[in-house]
Amino acid sequence: MVLQFKNAWICQVTDNAVQPVFGDLTVSDGRIAEITVNPKGVPDTKIAEGWDVIDLKGRMVTIPNVNFHEHIYSRLAKGLPISGPMGNFVQILENLWWKLDRYLDEEMIAASARMAIRESLRNGVTYLFDHHASPGAVTGSLKIIADEMKKAGLRAALCFEVSDRNGDDIARASVRENIQFINEQTDQDIKGMMGLHALFTLSDETLQAIGESLPDLNTGIHVHVAEDKADVDVNREKYGLAIAERLQKFGLLNERSILVHGVHLGERDYQVIAKSGAALAYNPDSNLNNAVGLPDYKGVPRAIPVLAGTDGMHANVARSLKQLFLLRRHQQSSFDDAFGWIIKIYFDQIRFVRRYFPDYPLLQKGERADFVVWDYQPPTPLNADNFWGHYIYGT
Repeated sequence: MVLQFKNAWICQVTDNAVQPVFGDLTVSDGRIAEITVNPKGVPDTKIAEGWDVIDLKGRMVTIPNVNFHEHIYSRLAKGLPISGPMGNFVQILENLWWKLDRYLDEEMIAASARMAIRESLRNGVTYLFDHHASPGAVTGSLKIIADEMKKAGLRAALCFEVSDRNGDDIARASVRENIQFINEQTDQDIKGMMGLHALFTLSDETLQAIGESLPDLNTGIHVHVAEDKADVDVNREKYGLAIAERLQKFGLLNERSILVHGVHLGERDYQVIAKSGAALAYNPDSNLNNAVGLPDYKGVPRAIPVLAGTDGMHANVARSLKQLFLLRRHQQSSFDDAFGWIIKIYFDQIRFVRRYFPDYPLLQKGERADFVVWDYQPPTPLNADNFWGHYIYGT
């Protein structure tokens, strides 16, 4: 089957830059077969007979969005009655999320995945890094999510959240679920990671077991770090270590690892993370919703890759990027610095996602036909210099 997308601003990624061209994009058998550039930028009204043609009428086309921290299991939570105090972060966990995840069964897991997939597709997200929890239905839960992803044609890196909060048996079963899934259920479109909840719910014994298994799995960890100050305090008081130091102690940090939130990380944490090659995934809407504070974004060493996620609040990871831009401005960064930071994140994300999916496309001929058509018609011509203004303020 051949599809032609006509009259589009095609925002190709070339040599660590976005180079928009105006023209037509032809797709054949799931690949980009041809990109025809119209240097004058004048819409072509001719339609080739026998082709399926979509006239984009000057809309923008970009590489696909990647959500680096999802909680698919949260999708059915909207509007649930909540009993118990919600005055701080730990109470939010105890009286909402840790109650919800214990009730999830196989049918609810599948329904949550279907809902998250629909929301993701509507927001141009075709790659998801999900962090799953269902302590009442551990075994086989990741395969349920993976099967739904395959039906929809999405790609995902999945993991099960290991925690000691529900007892030793469930903690061990959670480790086994990650290992079994990675070894038996992954392929070119579905990958696996080792999932961990925040370290304040994990014992040294469990971290030791995970550390011993990780080298054979050729993957990284996906873990909440310093989302709330309680996580930092417990690790200091009980174990005498900063969070990143404790992860390092058990050999859990590598260049394929995602550390999520990082609101209250300190200088020593940053030093360890930068040396390990692991990435930080920020979820600004969730941090604001939970009132846990915000990182000093300017203080994050440039050597650390920065990614964007949604933490299950929504599927619009582009909104997360815009929120990060606005918050960086709110923290008194200049426009140049704020735009520069978003550009860094954009390319950090490409480099990181390719550690799991080496063929992640850049809108080049011969690549996977995986791209986003934005319902946005730029009022001024696009070029490499003004792309970021259009991206933040337009799309």
